[in-house]
Amino acid sequence: MIHWKRSLFLEVSKKVYSLLGLAAKAGRLKSGEYMTEQSVKDGKGVLVIVAGDASDNTKKNFNDMCTFYKVPILILGDKVSLGHAIGKEMRASLVILDEGFASS
Repeated sequence: MIHWKRSLFLEVSKKVYSLLGLAAKAGRLKSGEYMTEQSVKDGKGVLVIVAGDASDNTKKNFNDMCTFYKVPILILGDKVSLGHAIGKEMRASLVILDEGFASS
């Protein structure tokens, strides 16, 4: 039973990372703390993703900002995995700008 749950989790993770790559190629994703913050404050951000290994301060800042601006936030993976998924170096935060990608 544990192997089934783990394989399901890995399958879902692969799909999420694939969608992040597609969103990046389509220009519907911004990465980095500054760009993420600006997009949310401008009202363009639909979903914020923060790496699980980001600092506690970074996670708190994004959580507070997303609560204030009513933008969903997701803690996912690590910095290396997020960066690799979008074809860049390590990234602590991403913001999806398209409702379709965010709902997927």
